[in-house]
Amino acid sequence: MKSISRFLLEKILPAALGLGVYASAQASETWPEEIRIAVPDLSAGSQHSGGGVVDVLRSQRIFEEAFAAEGIKVRWLFFKGAGPVINEAFANGQVDLAYLGDFAAIIGKASGLDTRLLSASARNVQHYLGVPKGSPIDSLEALRGKRVAVFRGTASQLSFAQALASRGLSERDLKAVNLDYNASTAALAAGQIDAAWGGTNLLALQLRGLADLPLSTQALGGAGALQGVLVGNGAFVDRYPHLIQRLLSEQRKASDWLRQARNKEAYIQLVAGLASYPPELLELDLRDRDFATIFDPRLDQGFLERLQQGVTFAAEQRLIRKGFDVDDWLATRSARVAEGALAPALVVDLGLLSSAFAH
Repeated sequence: MKSISRFLLEKILPAALGLGVYASAQASETWPEEIRIAVPDLSAGSQHSGGGVVDVLRSQRIFEEAFAAEGIKVRWLFFKGAGPVINEAFANGQVDLAYLGDFAAIIGKASGLDTRLLSASARNVQHYLGVPKGSPIDSLEALRGKRVAVFRGTASQLSFAQALASRGLSERDLKAVNLDYNASTAALAAGQIDAAWGGTNLLALQLRGLADLPLSTQALGGAGALQGVLVGNGAFVDRYPHLIQRLLSEQRKASDWLRQARNKEAYIQLVAGLASYPPELLELDLRDRDFATIFDPRLDQGFLERLQQGVTFAAEQRLIRKGFDVDDWLATRSARVAEGALAPALVVDLGLLSSAFAH
């Protein structure tokens, strides 16, 4: 009986008190007038497209409807300059959240931006080596001394560096040219460069008969595959923890829809329409890909380990100023809401951390 009483006093009562503080804090939390969400614009046309969970969220107006009762406006901001421009917007306080490729998010954190890792948005996204039609280049080793386009400051740069390293190479072995996706596509089609590293932009050239794709990250055993993340401005996350948790819960509706095999064709048609891509291009890119895996939003151990490998590799290759511990990037700290009391609220949806409790 004494041991049970001690357990109640030491464990259950403090937790109950903490839950009371949490509920009180949630009730008194103010709401922002708007949520500004930044996304790299992948569209080749007049509409905007971020691909993946972003296009589903927007087309189904999931966030807009979730926060309508509070009068919160959801503003989607699309940037053709991708990660580098979005990191600049973070630094200037112009965005609250951003869907980014892994390397752009890593660069921001390593450069001193106060961002918090909130969710996975995509994993193991493919990239390709594109060469002019009929080029004899058929491997990464054949790139020695060649002019190769890569979009620096984005996930493509880290992807390319990791792909090269898997074959004992680095950018020092070739002549890397910093071009965005549109510029590299045009340069490759015009024969102004020997090769380019990229995504669906290169598949589009292949479909038009203007390029060959001798290899992909999948052919390299996954070396260089990209990861996607959702990160938040630290001040915004700290000020509105319950909004963030609710937003992540709503995001899961889009992730759950994406992960159902019966919706794969509908997704392809959705992105094709928004991005002005031929549906055949997306079908080629996504054939034999498991959407349940690609669009898993959990920050599970495997995903976090992959991010940590990217951070460590980028630091070793001097692609970032210094490395950091991905665990310290997670927005999972309990928020102190009263002196001497810690609320048991996690900024991240507990469902995203299920794997952490298995160890």
